Amino acid sequence: MISRLRTALIAFAALAATVTIAHADTGTIRFNVLKGGWFIGASGGSGVLTFRGRQYPLSIGGVSAGLVFGAAESKMSGRVRNINRPSDVAGVYGAGGAGAAIGRGVGAIVLTNEKGAILELTGRQTGLMVNADLSGLAISLR
Repeated sequence: MISRLRTALIAFAALAATVTIAHADTGTIRFNVLKGGWFIGASGGSGVLTFRGRQYPLSIGGVSAGLVFGAAESKMSGRVRNINRPSDVAGVYGAGGAGAAIGRGVGAIVLTNEKGAILELTGRQTGLMVNADLSGLAISLR
């Protein structure tokens, strides 16, 4: 009986240590993206992930399909949650939506990639852009 209890306690301690080690962390992100299109759109840009006191350069790209008209520049910043290492921010983030911006517009969005990283972004868009599309945003480490 004592042997089983001891084994169970050791297993519980090992599980608790694993959960502590696997605890996800938070970083900050900022990037600029240029987007343009006529029914099919494309976007590209660059940014920086700050994670555990270090900065990591990022490349941003994407494609839109649907009703897309115009060109705009977006400057986004915010938090990245649920990451264990910088490479967790890399991936494809999907979004579907509709909107319009003439001149300056302010927006906020929450996106998740296939690794579970969560972007909570706010930003400002400058330009003329009308869209009702499905968009994908791809982020990679440079």
